[in-house]
Amino acid sequence: MITLHHLNRSRAHRILWLLEELGEPYIIIPYARDPDTNLAPPELALVHPLGKSPMIELDGTLITESAAIVEVLCARFAPQMIPQPGSAAHLRHLEAMHFAEGSAMTPILLNLYVSRLGDAGAPLHPRITSELNNHYAYMNDLVRPSGHFVLDELSAADIMLSFPAEIAIRQNRGADYPALAGFVEMIHARPAYQRATEKGSV
Repeated sequence: MITLHHLNRSRAHRILWLLEELGEPYIIIPYARDPDTNLAPPELALVHPLGKSPMIELDGTLITESAAIVEVLCARFAPQMIPQPGSAAHLRHLEAMHFAEGSAMTPILLNLYVSRLGDAGAPLHPRITSELNNHYAYMNDLVRPSGHFVLDELSAADIMLSFPAEIAIRQNRGADYPALAGFVEMIHARPAYQRATEKGSV
């Protein structure tokens, strides 16, 4: 049995979506953000010192970090979602998995936090906007004619890149990056994604 420590309105959603795609039995331990601070509750820090979500428990082992979780789950339950090691596609897979958190999320988070500074953050916005544009354009160019990243069917890279792609669309950038808009529309139409959205909102 897989246990998911799930924080509402967080990157844990893509792990919940992946679990629905896999069809393996799992349980959710839900956590809610503080309505005033929007921070994760202190209970998460009792599970792991960083107090962040997502985290899963698998075979008695706690696993953190989204890319590690996706890699472990796909390797065990859906190896077809990871390209053959040593192939050109596998190299693109590795790049995409690390890009999703290591590069794409940096300007997204900077934009979120600096926006809360009001006028004090104004000098930083041009640079942040430039970086957002660069990263969204790069992601847009990565989308294959099939509408997926890396492979021509759902893969681990799609799971990981779903979050920054959705952020781009929430920022009303769909007209600027139509391939990303098409990708987000496609994943939102998947029954597993819709089930995850329903379960994650409880």
